[in-house]
Amino acid sequence: MRLSEPFGRRGAHFLSLLGLLLLLTACGRDDTYVKIYDHNLTKTPPKCLRLDPLSTDPHVADTLKKLYPFTAQCPYRLSVTTKEKIRCNSNANAPEKTLSNFPSAFVRLELHRGTRLLYSYYRDLTHEADTDDLESAFTRFEKDCSLRH
Repeated sequence: MRLSEPFGRRGAHFLSLLGLLLLLTACGRDDTYVKIYDHNLTKTPPKCLRLDPLSTDPHVADTLKKLYPFTAQCPYRLSVTTKEKIRCNSNANAPEKTLSNFPSAFVRLELHRGTRLLYSYYRDLTHEADTDDLESAFTRFEKDCSLRH
């Protein structure tokens, strides 16, 4: 049975265009969200960073320590979170989960001074976070915060 038989010629064209649109929007999106909570951060960037040891696994910590000389006694704390095998149980996302590369992991960077959140970076991933994802996240963080080292 051809697509045009049950829907008619116009309906078949519409469904084809709708499918193409869904494919292009689902596969071509950038799931990176950045929020700068303290806009003075770009004018007076932190002179040092402390890597939060509670939120990083050894692979993440090793990768980031190659990118920046973290110090233990710094008021600016960078917490990094990666998570794999996440899933959304909502039925509202069923079409997107079926028709696209629905995210199954994420990487998040947050910069704090004391208890105050200054910066947040979040990116959905369709694979386990790797070195390239961490380097990309940190490079974006450096650029957004005008970080020098």
